[in-house]
Formats: sequence, C-alpha cells, structure tokens
Amino acid sequence: MFDTELQDKFQRRRENVFLVLAGLFLGSLTMLNILGLTKIIHLQVGSYALPLTMGVLPYPITFLCTDLISELYGKKRANKVVWVGLLLNAWVVFIIWLGDALPPHEIFYDAAGKLIIPETIHGAPNTTGVPAPGYIFNEIKTMTLAATFGSMIAYLLAQFVDVHIFHYLKAKTKGKHLWLRNNGSTLLSQLVDSVAVMFIAHFTANAFLLDGNPEAMSILWSYIIAGYLFKLVAALLDTLPFYVGVHYLSSYLNIDPNEGY
Repeated sequence: MFDTELQDKFQRRRENVFLVLAGLFLGSLTMLNILGLTKIIHLQVGSYALPLTMGVLPYPITFLCTDLISELYGKKRANKVVWVGLLLNAWVVFIIWLGDALPPHEIFYDAAGKLIIPETIHGAPNTTGVPAPGYIFNEIKTMTLAATFGSMIAYLLAQFVDVHIFHYLKAKTKGKHLWLRNNGSTLLSQLVDSVAVMFIAHFTANAFLLDGNPEAMSILWSYIIAGYLFKLVAALLDTLPFYVGVHYLSSYLNIDPNEGY
C-alpha cells in the first residue's frame, strides 16, 4: 500500500514537471514565431555591434527544455514535444489567416460603405492600406507569415538534430559527460537553425527587405553570425542550470537519467 502511494506521488510529480517544461517550451516557441522578425535589436558588446532578431531572445530556453525532457523522460517524449511544437506553428498561422480573412468592424466604413483608410498613422504616411486600428495586426501578420515558413522547416531540422545528437552522445559516453551532450547537441542544432531560418525567410518572403540591396548577403550573414553567437553564449551559460536541473529533478522525480546507458 505504501509503495503504491509512493509510486503515485512520483508519477504525479513527473507529469507536473513535464507539463511545466513542455509549457515553457511551447510558450517560448509561440513568442519567437509571432515576434521573431518584428524588431532587429542592436546589442553592443564592447566594440562589436550585434544585430539580433527579437526571436533569438526566447530561443535558447526551448533547447534547455528539450534537453531536460530528453535527459529525464527519454528521446520518444522529447520528439513528441517537437511535433506538438510544429502543430502549434501551424495553429498560429491559421489564427492569423482567419483574423485577416474576417472583415473589420463596421465603424471602419464610411456612409457609402467604403473602408476608411487614413492617410497617416502616428504622423507617418499610411502605406499599409489598412485602417489605423488594424495597423499593428497587419504588421505582425506580415512578419509572422514571412518568418513562420522558414522557422517551421528550421525548427524541425534543429530540434530533431538536437534530440538525435543529444542521445547519440549520451549513448557514446554511456551516460557520462552531461556537459558534452548538453552543449554539443544545442550548439550544432542552433547553427542549423540560424542558417536555415534566415535564408528561407529572406529568399521566400524578403522578410528583411533586402531585395535589390547589393550588400544583401553580407547583411544576411551578419544577422546569422550575430544570432548564432548569442545562442552559443546562451547555450554555454545554460550548462549550469541544466546540471542543477538534472541533479535536482532526477531526485525529486525518482528518475535515473542513465538507466539503459
């Protein structure tokens, strides 16, 4: 009786922690897809200026979450979370498409039934062709749809590379060298993501408005390198929370991460 109650307690803990990790992963993923290209951030590091897309800010946490899920729950569950993330991408696109397809409220029409398009928005010429209240939505829609196609492909490639390399290194080291599989899988997968998402977003949707710019490729590569350097530093810094998380959670959940290795 006591053993059954203890097993039930650990099972509840495992499911609760899994929900938290999966929720944090999916929430971060949603933010980076919706806001990813809406702003290029200027990060000054010493004498170097790094142009970063806003999407890189929540991105490192997604890999920390999948690494923790891989370590504590196994490859199969980690892959399931990756697939759910892909479906979430598609859901975001569908909701944005639906919002764009539905007509605006009648207050945006004049007496003749013609849509009111203001000449300026916040003092600047209105080149969007949409009512002022729909300006923000229109901008987010344009950026999100431009980024999502690239991010979905890059996301799949990067996350599956991350999970595969993580478990490959875990098997090769027989469960030892936690730092190696954490950093090795993340650094390689984020390199794949950084290159793929930028090139796809540029060549399929001109997401960075670089068409016709003779410096387009050098600018694009500067975005890729800056984004990857940010992810690289974040991946190295997350080694400590990964170790702490695995040490604490494996005891809290009564899980042996090295079982079978």
